[in-house]
Amino acid sequence: MRLILVVLSAVLVSSCISNKRINYLQNLKGNESIDLDEFIPYAEVDYEYILQPHDIVDIDFATPNEELLRAFEYQGAMAARGGAGGAGGGAMDIFYFSGYSLDKDGFVRMPVLGQIKLSGLTEEMARNKVQEAISIYFKEDVEVRLRIGGIRYTTLGEFNSVGPKIILKNRATIFDAISMAGESNILARKNELFLIRQYDGGTKIHQINLNDRQLLASPFYFIQPNDILYLQPMQIRQIGSGENFSASLQLGISIITAMMFIYGISSGIF
Repeated sequence: MRLILVVLSAVLVSSCISNKRINYLQNLKGNESIDLDEFIPYAEVDYEYILQPHDIVDIDFATPNEELLRAFEYQGAMAARGGAGGAGGGAMDIFYFSGYSLDKDGFVRMPVLGQIKLSGLTEEMARNKVQEAISIYFKEDVEVRLRIGGIRYTTLGEFNSVGPKIILKNRATIFDAISMAGESNILARKNELFLIRQYDGGTKIHQINLNDRQLLASPFYFIQPNDILYLQPMQIRQIGSGENFSASLQLGISIITAMMFIYGISSGIF
């Protein structure tokens, strides 16, 4: 009987998960009270994404000359833009069909203008470069609009939805990415989110603590195209689901019932 009580206690204790392991954006730097009105500046106040090889950009032109517009429109691109709607969950990557993809050397190939290198530039710098290129060929007024073709990233591990995702914005936080993937599982290690980020010539793995509100001031608060988010499970998953008290209690009762049955057989009760 003592063994049964020990097993039940172990199951119940192991099923208890402290809120400190679950809640986002806590003050983990000390025991002082949290100031909810504290101003936390971004790590980079003037943060702007720098285009990299294999990124996709959306480039539009505005001019009263319709023939000039058609000269810069790939066949089928307009149909792709008009028929895709607002899909942003990965069902259809509209800019993959209608945008311009940077090659491995950071160049885009555009009708009439040929190859233009855009990697290493911000959106505004890239827009100005395309504007300069088109002004060489055409004397008429042509306005260029250039934007990142959405932010593509991938979620793995303890998310409700894993796989490739697309946020149709040119700036998004890590919480935008998490919410699109579905609230992370209660059994996830929110203090050990691994962010795999692409850099010029290679990749780095960064460990993110979602429990710590200092994340708001870190360089990883804003996600970037091609980021991979991997969230690990807690060790409690090894002994069962334990996501709530009811599930844990059922697990404990099942174990106790089995042990009592075995005890009854060995004692000759049954």
